[in-house]
Amino acid sequence: MYTLFIKRSLDFSISFVLLIFISPIFIMLIAFLAIANKGKPLFVQKRPGKNEKIFKIFKFKTMNDRKDEHGNMLPDKDRITKIGAFIRKTSLDEIPQLFNVLKGEMTLIGPRPLIIEYLPIYNNTQKKRHNVRPGITGWAQVNGRNSITWKKKFEYDVWYVENMSFLLDVKILGLTLKKVIQKKDVNLSEEQTSEYFNGSN
Repeated sequence: MYTLFIKRSLDFSISFVLLIFISPIFIMLIAFLAIANKGKPLFVQKRPGKNEKIFKIFKFKTMNDRKDEHGNMLPDKDRITKIGAFIRKTSLDEIPQLFNVLKGEMTLIGPRPLIIEYLPIYNNTQKKRHNVRPGITGWAQVNGRNSITWKKKFEYDVWYVENMSFLLDVKILGLTLKKVIQKKDVNLSEEQTSEYFNGSN
């Protein structure tokens, strides 16, 4: 009952209320990022969702598009703007994904949607993470996020899919808020991003 009906209703209701409540902050961040990124406040990228259906994920754009003399993008650490660094540290870059939740493409809590390039290299067990909608936060995020191995992340994701419940979602939400407040295991993207998954790590 929870996974079929209640979870989606809660996702929609909570996301709708949150967007109304934080709309002043949302508009302010849009303005600052538009200035910092030459009119491009949002990062949009295709990601696989439930049943590997492709959708466009929305995030605040925290890096500019600066290139070197050869036309290649500069390293991440050289492209992160000051406002972008602050937004990533506080995890505010995830706010636009509330629109993905409203559209039914994502859920508040579930396995994080990864890049399309990983799809061909998942094993059968890892593919189970796509049996549910991807989430803004999840079991792997509250158990280490970028500080754990890909193998462990996928183990956490699959475990969540097989044990999803209202109480587990409440626990993950509480742990997420705690980590954001403490700035613990948050992706400090000024220096690094996640290691690329190649199917063996």
